Amino acid sequence: MPTGAPGDGPAPHRLVMLYLTAVNPTDSVLDGLLPAADALGVPVTVLTDRPDDWPGSVSTRGCPVRDPRAVTEAVRAGPAPVGLFSNSDHLQAATALAARRLGLPGKDPEAARRCKDKAATRQAVADAGLDDVRARTLAPAQPPTFDVFPAVVKPRDGVASEDAYLVTDEDELARRVSEIRRRRPDASLVVEEYLPGEVRTHDTLGDTGTLTVLGGWRTTLGPPPTFTELCLEWAPAAPATAERLRAQLDALGVRFGACHTEFVMHRERPRLIEVNDRLIGDRMDLILAELLGIPLFEYVIRLHLGESVADFTLPDLAQHVPAARVEYVCADRTGTLVAAPGAVDAVRDGVRLGCRPLRAVGTSAARTGTNRDYLAVLHGIGSDPVTVRRALVGFRADLDWVIAA
Repeated sequence: MPTGAPGDGPAPHRLVMLYLTAVNPTDSVLDGLLPAADALGVPVTVLTDRPDDWPGSVSTRGCPVRDPRAVTEAVRAGPAPVGLFSNSDHLQAATALAARRLGLPGKDPEAARRCKDKAATRQAVADAGLDDVRARTLAPAQPPTFDVFPAVVKPRDGVASEDAYLVTDEDELARRVSEIRRRRPDASLVVEEYLPGEVRTHDTLGDTGTLTVLGGWRTTLGPPPTFTELCLEWAPAAPATAERLRAQLDALGVRFGACHTEFVMHRERPRLIEVNDRLIGDRMDLILAELLGIPLFEYVIRLHLGESVADFTLPDLAQHVPAARVEYVCADRTGTLVAAPGAVDAVRDGVRLGCRPLRAVGTSAARTGTNRDYLAVLHGIGSDPVTVRRALVGFRADLDWVIAA
């Protein structure tokens, strides 16, 4: 990176750094973003409030990463920043504000806040006249009343379907609210009408002026009252649906960087479930990069280094029509995982297959009914859905997971 004007002779060496805020280590960071930064020749320091949780091979610095002032000061205290960003739901707004204070490319802090705050998401879309979902915010200790059932109750700032429940009447709502408050006594909750329809995802990448669609998935959920994703099949939104989603994302101010949107198709119109202002998770981002054949994580980093979407080679979704399916293996009980396959890659009937563990052998965990129950993720990429499904059935039958109580 040049630091002197042309004709000034060799530029003096100046150490520069890409800063990434994070809480706990994730596959997106360890297997995606850090290798991508290395491929780009950009050194990375992870700012985290849990430095002891990270592998010793990762350069970390302890920092209260939910505090934008602390993040700003941590960056100023280190080598000169070429970029600052996060892939954490919890940290988008704070990191975006710190990046703005440092004069670095980044997300709009207010848009990041709207996406994280589910009540604010609903209000912004309603104010734009695009959709009106009946919803109510419950402050801590506020009586749980609502007048539309079935309904969904969830933390206002929640992630990963944790403590999100379908409720059918006021008695069930009261029970679930009491249950959530035992675990989250200081959390505000949102109660909103249940949105029927097919659950889908919509994944985008943008710069300050452009928002491009990477694709999307059709999602199969587990049984209520929780909302665990069990399976996803590649199904990019039709152009008319993508335009309607674009209008809702515009109302939220979503554009820069990666964004993962969940919605339902109801009577031929998309209705937002939630907007996660980062890459799709649970290894789906790594699978998406393989499916599209693009260096997705490098693209995310390059946006935060000041490049634009026009600099990237992206597939034409109208022409790029492979089939893909992802299945999650979930714990069916509380206990200790005592046996499981490691990483497995195979090819069956021309389908590229993969298995990646999401929980280490020896780990004990309670069953939650959320994606925290995931033991592993399986995926298949091929030429048509029927062949991919058949190949995954055979692949999964050869693998075993054992949980001891």
